[in-house]
Formats: sequence, C-alpha cells, structure tokens
Amino acid sequence: MVAGEWTRRALVVEDHALMRSLLTAALRGRGFVVDDHSDAAGALAALTGFDPDLLVTDIDLGVRPNGVELASIVRARAPHVAVVFLTNLPRETVAAQDRELAVLASFVNKGAAESIDDIVDAIEAALADRPLSNDLPLGDARAALLRLSATQLDTVRHLAAGASNAEIARRRGVSVRAVEKSVERIFAALALTADEAVTPRVAAAGLYIATFGHPDPLRALARS
Repeated sequence: MVAGEWTRRALVVEDHALMRSLLTAALRGRGFVVDDHSDAAGALAALTGFDPDLLVTDIDLGVRPNGVELASIVRARAPHVAVVFLTNLPRETVAAQDRELAVLASFVNKGAAESIDDIVDAIEAALADRPLSNDLPLGDARAALLRLSATQLDTVRHLAAGASNAEIARRRGVSVRAVEKSVERIFAALALTADEAVTPRVAAAGLYIATFGHPDPLRALARS
C-alpha cells in the first residue's frame, strides 16, 4: 500500500458462513479492509467504529433487520456509504421497501456468478458506476417516477411488464376508462409527451425498467 493511499473499507453482511468467508477473503485480497457479520445487528453495532465506505449485504439474512432495512439504516447514519446487494432477488424487492435505495444501490446476482472473483469483479464495477450523490434533480424523470404514489408506480410496473389497459382494469376490477385516466395522469407527472420516435407508454416502461429492472409479466399481473 502506497503511503497516503485511500484504503477502502467494506462492511460485509451475509448469513451463509462459507459465502461470507470466501467473499471476505477475496475482498481483502483486492486491498479492502473488511469487517464481516452474519446479521444486521452485528453490523450496526460495528458501524460507527468501523466507518465503512461500502456495505455489501444479502437481502434475506434469516432474521430481522433484513438487508434492505440494514442498508436504509446505514445510509441514514452515513449517507456516503455505497450499498451493494448480493442477492438473487430482483430490484423490485428493494423498491417495495425503499424506492430511493433501489435506485441508488447496486445489485450483484450471486447466482449468476461462476466464482467468488466474479462477484468481487461485479462489486468493483458497481463501485465504479455508483451515483456520487443521493440528490436527484427535481426535473429528472427518474426522480418524478419515485414521487409517484404506490398505486401509480404499480401501474407503471404493469406497463413495463407489457400489460394493456384492459388487462390492468380486469385485474383491478375497475373500468378501462379509469385506468386510461390514471395512465394519463402518470404521463403528465413524468412529463412524458407524444414523440415521433417514442410513445409515452414506451418511455414510461423504459424508465421503470432502467430504474427497477424488468418485471416478470406473470408476477406483475398476479400481484395486482
């Protein structure tokens, strides 16, 4: 380590002992100082004294707080900490609990990795690409998406899943006209207008997918 060089500090929370051990060793091999824990309670107890730059956590930790709740607490206490969720669950899982966190955090699919080095490479890439601030410009479409009501955001999720207005209406037990009016209000809230290249419907769906990932069409309709 060169004198004066910044040493990255990672707080790792993973309830699977072998995964936690392998990940901790791999991160230390990349020059991280690591403090690892099997649950959120231990991580929170160590937070102030350890002063991490990075939180790497699974979402399902077996006990509460879960990884999303942990990350929300950590960011409230230390907004500079980057969050990486090491999970097989979709971004929507986080969005259901903390929509802003779902945008700001990075996600690494551990099920898709062939080795622990693949996971650490993904964490490194997530750190390189992460937002530098949690201040979202008010005029930004993504910020407008986050300001939608839960029902409106759910409607956009349906659009992203490819559902028609009639399908949404049937699932919710309302009229097609009611859904049409709701969709119109959503487009207005997102400042989406008709364009020769992209329709507001396609733009809204694309914004949702870019923010939360692509929803499973069957799950999206089943949850309505």
